[in-house]
Amino acid sequence: MGTQLSFKEYRDKVKACFLGKNIGGTLGAPFECIRGVYDIDYYTHDLSLGVLPNDDLDLQLVWLNAAEQYGRGVDAEILGEYWLSYIVADWSEYGAGKNNLRYGLVPPISGWYRNHNKDSCGCFIRSEIWACLAPGHPEIAVRYAYEDAICDHAGEGMYGEIFCAALQSAAFVEKDMHALIDAALSYIPKDCAVAGAVRAALECHEKGMDWKAARKAILQKFPGSFGMLHGYRDQEPEEDVPVGNLGYDAPSNIGIMALGWVYGEGDFSRSICIAAGCCEDGDCTAGTLGALLGIIGGTSAIDEKWLQPIGDEIKTVSIDRTKACLDVPETVSALTARIIRLMPTFLQGHFDLDEAGAIAFHPVECIANAVTKTGVFDREDFSREISVSPVCVRRSNCLMDIRIEYDGELDICEGQTKVFHVKAKNRLHSQQWLECRLHLPEGWSGDPSDTICVNLNQTHGGSSITEFDFAVTPQAPVRGRTDILLEIRSNGRLHRMYVALPLLQGACQAAADLNRTQ
Repeated sequence: MGTQLSFKEYRDKVKACFLGKNIGGTLGAPFECIRGVYDIDYYTHDLSLGVLPNDDLDLQLVWLNAAEQYGRGVDAEILGEYWLSYIVADWSEYGAGKNNLRYGLVPPISGWYRNHNKDSCGCFIRSEIWACLAPGHPEIAVRYAYEDAICDHAGEGMYGEIFCAALQSAAFVEKDMHALIDAALSYIPKDCAVAGAVRAALECHEKGMDWKAARKAILQKFPGSFGMLHGYRDQEPEEDVPVGNLGYDAPSNIGIMALGWVYGEGDFSRSICIAAGCCEDGDCTAGTLGALLGIIGGTSAIDEKWLQPIGDEIKTVSIDRTKACLDVPETVSALTARIIRLMPTFLQGHFDLDEAGAIAFHPVECIANAVTKTGVFDREDFSREISVSPVCVRRSNCLMDIRIEYDGELDICEGQTKVFHVKAKNRLHSQQWLECRLHLPEGWSGDPSDTICVNLNQTHGGSSITEFDFAVTPQAPVRGRTDILLEIRSNGRLHRMYVALPLLQGACQAAADLNRTQ
């Protein structure tokens, strides 16, 4: 278990985190999207190019701007707006998420709906900023990682970012590999594939298997398809390595990241070379591991040979640099300076200034024993939050938090009833009467059909959750996307909440229309 973290140590670890990210990303980029296994010990790209651009890092520069603007209030919908405003990347899950956001499907629906890459690697690669803004406090880092992930991922993809954010945040104050992994795994479901792949890497090492055999074992147990985008480059195909479903890549690649760490025995150079040599999403695995090891060991853990060709520079590939209102740091040093200035906003009450002006952080106690300290991390509430169906809409104000869950899919047809389940959490230490009213398109009916009153209770010394249902039925054909509106007002209060709930034309509507014409 680590002790208090000084400001000097914190600053050095943040810088090492993003230097490690740049190094690992550049090392692994030539091995991205191919399948095979390679023994490497240094960069293989044209060194005259310097550092290679990488969306793994540059997306986080956009999140930095959002965090600077909105502080602790940054959430999935704010990040979603930044996606649409400043990020030009439209590939894979990025494109699916943006397409859904443009259509008015808010997170977490945007990350789930018709997104066959929702379980892929595109969000665990951007966990570092949340860890660096909440050093030693994974219970804070994971909440922002969740808001980030649900913009364009769900399921295993989302679990991947939560795991990495917890791991990297705890690494500011803890160095023991097994303690860190136990703490990070405690934030995601025990039976999810990401957790299984991490455990598989550890088990292979315990059995005495070499890292190449461990790689194969992970790909056999958690098949992915990322390496088959380009396939085998100069090696014979491995008949005993299956090809997984398109887009199901977070488990195997996080398993490879863990493999590099355990077989590299924590040595920065050896670890990232093993991870990159396993190919698949090589820049993501080596970059995320390089960032983690940078946090653990600081800049002194990074051999100068890795920095000589790439220096301090940051290159971007997926950001719209024409937007003057977006302030993009050009170097790791500049990025570090902005993060450490922003950190106090996210860690209010978790550090002190001494008489000399030095900062001493107060990490959460017993990170090494986190799995037995559920109360410390508020883990039970968080696990419930990430386990709910992604088919929901969330809203909050200073009075209440509202989550409205769909009964099934987004699709609806003429004559079909759709039920919604509302969970209202009281944010006040006093009771409230909520007046709830449905606003429906012409030709739709609702149950209840008029305003209903709901008592938002308050338990002694704390909050409480009130639940109720309502239903809607279109009595006319549904075309494209239709929004119904739930108005919620707390009696005697100023705030009024309007929650738009999108519904989409279902396949049964087309069948009904066809029958109508026959």
